[in-house]
Amino acid sequence: MWAAGAGGGNPDRTYAVDRDAAIRSMDAARAAGVDRYVMVSWIGSVPDHGIPEDAAFFPYADAKLAADDHLRATDLAWTILGPGTLTDDDPTGAITVLGEQDDMPTGEASRVSRADVAMVAAEVLRTPGTAGRFLRFTAGDTPVLDALR
Repeated sequence: MWAAGAGGGNPDRTYAVDRDAAIRSMDAARAAGVDRYVMVSWIGSVPDHGIPEDAAFFPYADAKLAADDHLRATDLAWTILGPGTLTDDDPTGAITVLGEQDDMPTGEASRVSRADVAMVAAEVLRTPGTAGRFLRFTAGDTPVLDALR
């Protein structure tokens, strides 16, 4: 599982961690015979993410997409998690899963607690049917186990 992030602020560091180190971890997993890999990415990790190249957030969006695309091209049984804006709120145990083509939510509708993201990550490792999926999600009303089915 890759859940590390550079934390923004420095484009070089962002690319080094969110793209390069993530890709190296995938390649190392394959070399070690690991077959399952979960990537914690972000809700907007699609080619047309709409982040302008001159925006401070662009290196993150670009790095995550490059890492996600590399993962998709491997033979690993991958799942990419695309949580919305992370919060430190208490877990609810419930999310809303969005379709890959759904518009990116904004404001309060885009939020999800880090604790709920951790719950989703743990559950996808136990749920083989999530392999090969990009799961975009926010806080919601559907229990995590039901949402992953």
